[in-house]
Amino acid sequence: MVVRVAQRVLCGSVSPMRVVVAGDHPSIIQACIDHGIDAVLTRDNHASGSDRLAEAAQILDLADDEVVVNVQGDEPLIDPALIDAVANLLLLHPQAAIGTAAHAMDNLVDFMNPNVVKVVLDAKGLALYFSRAPIAWWRDGFASHTRAMSDPAPLRHIGIYSYRVGFLRGFPKLAQAPIEVTESLEQLRALWHGYKIAVHVSPDAPGMGVDTPEDLIRVRALLSSPTPSFVR
Repeated sequence: MVVRVAQRVLCGSVSPMRVVVAGDHPSIIQACIDHGIDAVLTRDNHASGSDRLAEAAQILDLADDEVVVNVQGDEPLIDPALIDAVANLLLLHPQAAIGTAAHAMDNLVDFMNPNVVKVVLDAKGLALYFSRAPIAWWRDGFASHTRAMSDPAPLRHIGIYSYRVGFLRGFPKLAQAPIEVTESLEQLRALWHGYKIAVHVSPDAPGMGVDTPEDLIRVRALLSSPTPSFVR
């Protein structure tokens, strides 16, 4: 699955692009090598993906002004166009240290679900706050017990990030933020310390990730389809 994700990323159009898998076990690295994918072995005790990414940037000796995109290894259906958009965010927003993505929500069930992370933006497309709570709350509409969504629709966060390497090097050293601990959302640490996060609003929901064995069965079925709908 990790190899499949790397191959999807290589379909992107951002240039120059170097795709490297950061893994914590030799078997992952060997699988990548066997398929012609560049890979680096990182420690197996990182607290988060951004910590692992910071070590990978150090191993690869990346310059502080370079931009890296963190694509999770359980997203074999990710759209390369989304990766391109998030990679370009930091070129469009020089004041931001991080880039990420979101899409408009179309149902109340997801809006009320604490496992679905929401984000609100300012006028420049920078994140004001991320939350598991239903934000922005449509006071007048929900007070009238409507089942419709607000207009504009609330935004669901998509868990893909781009970073400036200079910021990434220092991020693991930042103290945890109280709001990060409360919400269990690592990106709130950056906001709490005053860093800006730019957000690309995608017109489409992302492809399904693989979080359970049942997800894996569904994704395998999609990949075996003669004309998978997610292929650009």
